[in-house]
Amino acid sequence: VQLQASGGGLVQAGGSLRVSCVTSGRTPRPRVWAWFRQATGKEREFVAAYTRSGVTYYADSVKGRFAVSGDLPKNTVYLQMNSLRAEDTAVYYCAASARSYSVAPKTTNGYDYWGQGTLVTVSS
Repeated sequence: VQLQASGGGLVQAGGSLRVSCVTSGRTPRPRVWAWFRQATGKEREFVAAYTRSGVTYYADSVKGRFAVSGDLPKNTVYLQMNSLRAEDTAVYYCAASARSYSVAPKTTNGYDYWGQGTLVTVSS
């Protein structure tokens, strides 16, 4: 499984941006995708997750502002980011796992496949 993240860029505070993650490779089939982010000098943190059945999860810091969704026939998962803040500036990574979970994990060790990251910069 390979993941390709794209869509990052520079946006003003209060603006919106959508990042995408395309999955390629037939097996194993992912059951859950997630977005993590890593700001300079900080640890990688969970942002949102999307399961194959359409269940979504969010970090408290983005709840109500970000929305994760999937277009699985296109093998693509999206993260729509609204009301962006300077503190949302980070490299955003998509991740996936084929493991079966009752609840999507919010730690990096819950995911086996990672994309290369896309930089989102929010200017204040």
